[in-house]
Amino acid sequence: MNRALGCGFLFAALALAGCDMGHRVRTGPVQTEPVSVDLDQSEIVRARLKIAAGKLFIRGGATKLVDGTFTINVPSWLPKVTYDPSTFRGILTIEQSGKGAAIGDLRNDWDLSFNNDKPLDLSIECGAGEANLDLGSLNLRGLSVEIGAGKIDLDLRGAPKASYEARIEGGVGEATVHVPEDVGVSAEARGGIGQIEVEGLRKDGDHYVNSHWDSAKVRVRLSVQGGIGHIHIISS
Repeated sequence: MNRALGCGFLFAALALAGCDMGHRVRTGPVQTEPVSVDLDQSEIVRARLKIAAGKLFIRGGATKLVDGTFTINVPSWLPKVTYDPSTFRGILTIEQSGKGAAIGDLRNDWDLSFNNDKPLDLSIECGAGEANLDLGSLNLRGLSVEIGAGKIDLDLRGAPKASYEARIEGGVGEATVHVPEDVGVSAEARGGIGQIEVEGLRKDGDHYVNSHWDSAKVRVRLSVQGGIGHIHIISS
């Protein structure tokens, strides 16, 4: 992404994310803060992440429910982390605290690992920037990603334990999605989508499906909607 285009993405998405563009905050020294949430007896966890601008990295492999770091240079933007446990469903919220337009080179990186075994319903809102989501090892039960402007790289390759739906809604930018090979996959893209490239799936009406779709016990349904300029769906 060139610098001029990236600035345009950033301005547009800050507005989409509800930031007060009249309120400006200055960047300062870079600081890194840890985040960690213990596992509990909840049967499933619903996790909601909301970042206005920056870089988001998510992967599996945590021994706890979630652990990782926040690297920021706007102290007021340090995310707030809350967890409400229950017997059936725990509620995890990670949300950027402050708003406004940053003066200077912004650093707002979230680097998070989730537990592979805990059933997870994951919702992500990313106003602007980059999202690199390596989720194939997680025990997903649902996935929703909203990105205002920027780039998303979503990797779902793995051996999912249960069927789930994955939804991406975009404003401006591009998305690359890697889907698993050994389960049933159905993908669709609607509404203001620009260029669509699909590898390893066949067209079936208004969907793309793989060879396992009709007989698979575990299925992944992928839906991409919104004004994404370029989407690349890959099964390999």
